[in-house]
Amino acid sequence: MKLVITGAAGFIGSRLAERSLEEAERLGYNSIVLLDALTYSGRRENMDAVLRDSRVTFVHASINDAEMVDEVLAGAHTVLHLAAESHVDRSIQGAQPFFITNVLGTQQLLESSRRGGVSKFVHVSTDEVYGSIDEGSWREDHILEPNSPYSASKAGSDLAALAYHTTFGLDVSVTRCSNNYGPRQYPEKVIPLFVSNLIDGIKVPLYGDGLNVRDWLHVDDHCQGILKVLEGGRSGEIYNIGGGTELTNYEITLKLLELCGAGTDMIEPVADRLGHDRRYSVDCTKISTELGYQPLVPFEAGLEATVRWYYDNEAWWRPLKAVKS
Repeated sequence: MKLVITGAAGFIGSRLAERSLEEAERLGYNSIVLLDALTYSGRRENMDAVLRDSRVTFVHASINDAEMVDEVLAGAHTVLHLAAESHVDRSIQGAQPFFITNVLGTQQLLESSRRGGVSKFVHVSTDEVYGSIDEGSWREDHILEPNSPYSASKAGSDLAALAYHTTFGLDVSVTRCSNNYGPRQYPEKVIPLFVSNLIDGIKVPLYGDGLNVRDWLHVDDHCQGILKVLEGGRSGEIYNIGGGTELTNYEITLKLLELCGAGTDMIEPVADRLGHDRRYSVDCTKISTELGYQPLVPFEAGLEATVRWYYDNEAWWRPLKAVKS
């Protein structure tokens, strides 16, 4: 059987490719195709480890390239769809690429999957589609209230995926994750940005009052959840994947300062992000009850290991700090 992973050169996609290869024999896959456009945040070297395996091939193409997507998905059994524009700040600066990739690109994959006879399509999304929640946690049936161009584009892609299930009978499951962290995350995101800044003695920019709350999920646990949905997720269903560690942005900043041996004088308050969601929190009862998902990486240990990775791998992230697009 053939497995196709889109966005496989990115942070989460490359780790999922590694985890999928580890499970390939058990899951019955003898061919894994990695698809990525290699835009600014997709790095070929992220896939080096898996590309050494003869079962794995890489295709350099956009998910909007209909002819190439048709060719790649022909004969595929499973699609794990992670390709996306994903940085909120970039979506505020220029929204169009987010809708082109996240909505139209997803629709192209769905259409090619329908024509190509794909048996399982897992669409990887975000908790940001729910908007902001003051208290409690979102269940999967909560209405969508996205507040940024990024989250609006992801909400559109979720609806497209579910529509292809309802209209065409495509076996689609949707996952919605909380904030990921771990090695190889592009240094525009808060943890690698702050750590790389502190390594260089540069202050860290903290939005607003720093009291926005996020739930932190290690990339390994996210991949665990995706693979559980791949194996046992019901068609047409949505599954939240969370890490169970809610912290304010100020609290995560203090932890990073401590791990980097820096003091609070290294915090630089900056104007708040436009439309900044106050709090995210997902209810993971469904995936836990149905599929046995539980986060396995303790947050403190996972964060410390992540910070250490950036200290030990300056050659990976340092060139990226100068990249503007």
